[in-house]
Amino acid sequence: MMKCIQGINTTLFLLVMCGLSLNVSAQEKDQKYGTQGWQLEDFRVDTVFGAGVTRAYNELLKGKKSHTVIVAVIDVGVDTAHEDLVGHIWTNTKEIPGNGIDDDHNGYVDDVHGWNFLGGKDGRNITVESYESYREYYRLRKIYSSADSALHSGDPEYAYWQKVKKHFLEDSLMQAQTVTMVAQMIPQLKTTDSLLQVALHKTSVYSRDLEELQTSDSATAKAKKAGLYYFRSFWISKDMSLEKYMVEVNEYLAGEQAKLKAFSDDPNAVRKEIAGDDYNNMNDLNYGNNNVAAGTMMHGTHVSGIIAASRHNGKGMDGIADNVLIMPIRAVPDGDERDKDVALAIRYAVDNGAQIINMSFSKPLSPGKKWVDEAVKYAEDHDVLLVHAAGNEGKDIDTVPDYPNPYFEGLSGKSSTFLTVGANSWGPDSLVVAKFSNYGQKGVDLFAPGVRIYSTVPGNQYEEYSGTSMASPVAAGVAALLLEYYPKLSARQLEYVLIHSAMKLPDSRVKLAQTGKIVDFNSLSVSGGIINAYNAFKLASTMKGKRGKTLRMKVVHRNMD
Repeated sequence: MMKCIQGINTTLFLLVMCGLSLNVSAQEKDQKYGTQGWQLEDFRVDTVFGAGVTRAYNELLKGKKSHTVIVAVIDVGVDTAHEDLVGHIWTNTKEIPGNGIDDDHNGYVDDVHGWNFLGGKDGRNITVESYESYREYYRLRKIYSSADSALHSGDPEYAYWQKVKKHFLEDSLMQAQTVTMVAQMIPQLKTTDSLLQVALHKTSVYSRDLEELQTSDSATAKAKKAGLYYFRSFWISKDMSLEKYMVEVNEYLAGEQAKLKAFSDDPNAVRKEIAGDDYNNMNDLNYGNNNVAAGTMMHGTHVSGIIAASRHNGKGMDGIADNVLIMPIRAVPDGDERDKDVALAIRYAVDNGAQIINMSFSKPLSPGKKWVDEAVKYAEDHDVLLVHAAGNEGKDIDTVPDYPNPYFEGLSGKSSTFLTVGANSWGPDSLVVAKFSNYGQKGVDLFAPGVRIYSTVPGNQYEEYSGTSMASPVAAGVAALLLEYYPKLSARQLEYVLIHSAMKLPDSRVKLAQTGKIVDFNSLSVSGGIINAYNAFKLASTMKGKRGKTLRMKVVHRNMD
């Protein structure tokens, strides 16, 4: 549901509602191993379950020439002016900026750096949207909620209505609980921060301040304990103060309140007012604007930095790929994305030269799946790799559907260029599956680092966030890096290489946080492993590129040293 980030949204809800908290000693151990940039490291060199990127650069890529790769990021928006992304943003050279003309005749006026499918022609933009469950509930309730609705019980759509109603009730209840609990928590946060500011004689309180604070005053000691709880349990970055975190929590609460209100209003009202399109008509394409930096931009900027932030420039952090252009496409609001926007975003990316598309979002219902499926097939036919976040509900998506996915509706086939990515932590082996990550022996292809990933956020800032939203761009970044140095690899070959070079765990026994069960890590994904750039380059070096050609391969698994 919503964006696949285990940041303020889902972590806050889970911790406040379910009483979950991380053991302090475990957190201290996390601090030791979860260093900034750990996602680039390699288990065999650094003893953490990173993606093997630094090892690939150091041992396999020195002196080799790379080719530019375009990666589309379908997301909430991207801060294209960020200091670590400047020079890594795609530019449509066929478009003359600001002349109000569709110079390249692609259907999008002045799309210099991408397109915003959540925008209006008047410059306004959709930021907070409704959930798909309520949109479908709103559409179907006039038919099925009447006294004689039982007359429709034999209708196939009636069963769908029951499913929609269940999701709607769950979502509306969760939304009300979230708003209530977060609203109650904010005064507690504010009081703690105020007490600590006085005790420390500082206007901003950071985790390092509390770790160094020595006090015999009982009130201060209590405030210190509460402050440390917030920093550790909510995974607040060491570079973020409690005061700044409160600003984010307040912004989050405002968005959640807007979504709660949408459960009693027309869930399509904002869309009608701003975008103005017929959202049920795939042929109504004349909507949106060119402002790809609209909205909060945090999520999309963080994702983009993981893939493409400048390497070794002395700023912030290093991205995975060293010769990538990010094509920002805004189609994901705070709420559930619409299938029409996703389908058109995929097609836009393909038509404008993207070779890889990152999609860090998911939802439990997809009424326009046929449109999305056609776009996924369109990408496959044009040799474009789709990389998708598996989702953050800690569930088996082999049994509980998650959208979008590679399975074509009404057909037995599935896309061969669609990679679904779960999230792992740095370890140890038994705790390597991220507490929130979805999994599935058929539905998830592999895992990638997705816990406390340090990356770019708007305003030339950097923060840590966790989620399959972070794991997906790690995988997309490794795919882009492969394509930079092996540009003739087809999208199908890229997927093959990433899956069949995934690194197996030294000890495959892992714990699933949601159930507490010990299971075999090999059973949680198709590959049974974690993405590894070093292994991927070793395998890619043995293959003949078939970009643009049909590829048939024997399915094998390689776990290289």
